[in-house]
Amino acid sequence: MTLSAAPRISCEVPETRVDMARIFNIQRYSLNDGRGIRTVVFFKGCPHRCPWCANPESLSPHIQFVRRESKCLHCSPCLRDVEECPSGAFEPIGRDVSLDALLDEVMKDEIFFRASGGGVTLSGGEVLMQAPFAARLLARLHQSGVHTAIETAGDAPFPRLFAVASRCDEVLFDLKIMDTRQSKQVVKLNLPRVLKNFSRLAALGINVIPRLPLIPGYTLSPENLQRVLAFLQPTGITVLHLLPFHSYGEAKYRLLGRHWEMKNIPAPSADKVDALRLFAEQAGFQVTVGG
Repeated sequence: MTLSAAPRISCEVPETRVDMARIFNIQRYSLNDGRGIRTVVFFKGCPHRCPWCANPESLSPHIQFVRRESKCLHCSPCLRDVEECPSGAFEPIGRDVSLDALLDEVMKDEIFFRASGGGVTLSGGEVLMQAPFAARLLARLHQSGVHTAIETAGDAPFPRLFAVASRCDEVLFDLKIMDTRQSKQVVKLNLPRVLKNFSRLAALGINVIPRLPLIPGYTLSPENLQRVLAFLQPTGITVLHLLPFHSYGEAKYRLLGRHWEMKNIPAPSADKVDALRLFAEQAGFQVTVGG
């Protein structure tokens, strides 16, 4: 084996192009990211820093490298080179993929889309960070008759959001902390812009589905939910998805050597979730827990 000073895979962030994207996962047979059976494409890079994020590998737009101890042979010296590692212990998180190649990958699941009414969801990270590529991908999927959705926090200039959202059958739009100052401090999110963007999409007749993660200490309160409902009522939207907190991403933080701020925080009890669901239903909303 030859000594390599650095991994041979490019770590540069791709330019804002329509023909190439940086992703870190393709999840097949998903039932929780839109209707039917879905294939979810996870885009790399996110401008926000939610303490409860279940995909910490999505935050950096760069390709990252991790060593899996269970596979490591403890070579001496360790070359820390993905292409040279004999056991596959040293591996990249993230890869660059062309539009045609990604279409080929997701369309392998076309039979499941047709049978279930499902389709393709673009997630992240934040898909709006790679909006030109996403818009073109969604347009190509529509040409093939595939149902499309995105998951987004909507925190971007409206033309960028609209270019992507207008090509979707569903926009799964996350609302988080509904206090402007706290939202900026904790999540690094521009709440006034987010709310304005949501309202503009709704006014244009785009199928926007609001979602609220239920996070202990942050969004899991009747007060925060009441602010969400008060915001939604003038838009005419009467559906709401509640997403209870979970700790499935904890192992990823350990793998990346990152601190998990939600460590030892339990998931909300069924009673707490039911109470919030009932609160929203009594306000006239059709509530889905999960989704």
